[in-house]
Amino acid sequence: MRAVVTRVKHASVTIDGAETARIGQGFLILLGIAPTDSPALSTKLAEKILSLRVFEDENGKMNRSLHDCGGEVLVVSQFTLYADCKHGRRPSFTGAAGPQIAIPLYEHFLQECARLGFMPQHGEFGADMKVDSLNDGPVTLLLDTDSL
Repeated sequence: MRAVVTRVKHASVTIDGAETARIGQGFLILLGIAPTDSPALSTKLAEKILSLRVFEDENGKMNRSLHDCGGEVLVVSQFTLYADCKHGRRPSFTGAAGPQIAIPLYEHFLQECARLGFMPQHGEFGADMKVDSLNDGPVTLLLDTDSL
């Protein structure tokens, strides 16, 4: 699994002109899933992301967690995180899991966020979504379960 985690002041998802999810301060998580991913990797990634200490403390140092600052979570499925751009100009997405694998793992990730105390707002798997966010910092992290 791959995740792009952005610390945001706020973020939202709009589908077909209607806002379907919104958070204040917290994490916008773009989540990509590979065919070899598993529920165990989903759990590990959720635990890692939600325990990151990247919010500023009273001294301006990144020392506070999402829990410490009362932050929220917005999760958006993002198969393009597995794009292969090595050949030509059109990316290949064969490295991304198909819906039969990806949807259950996406839903498992959402359940893990809830289990860890963060009721996630989320997009809709496979939908044409418009994601709006105000990056804070900016702080943007790339996590890959191959490296955890």
